[in-house]
Amino acid sequence: MKKILIVVSRYNDTNFLLNSTKQVLTKTKIKFKTIKVNGAFEIPVTISRNIKKFDAFIALGIIIKGETLNFEFISQAITNGLMNLSISSKKPIGNGILTCYDSQQAIKRSNKGAEAAEAVIDVLNQKLL
Repeated sequence: MKKILIVVSRYNDTNFLLNSTKQVLTKTKIKFKTIKVNGAFEIPVTISRNIKKFDAFIALGIIIKGETLNFEFISQAITNGLMNLSISSKKPIGNGILTCYDSQQAIKRSNKGAEAAEAVIDVLNQKLL
């Protein structure tokens, strides 16, 4: 049976992302575990430390733009880190990390956790050529 690790940031309110992710995984009866980390920047390293223990991963977080360029740097670093991990390990990583201008925009995108879970399940179910 396939096992998925959900790594979710505690920073900003990510509960709606986590709940939508869990609903999809519970429906499909896929085993999963959840680890909470301080912020989205800690997600790639947490996945890396667990890469051999799980078949796939889902990254969940919310990055809200502030008054500095930090938003762009953090978002790009996380995206690159997740993609590099996915390619090097040949394991799917669903990116449910929202990059938003404000909290309202994040709430409007509340289904992104479910979409990340569905994308991971799709890759796990692909037949190898």
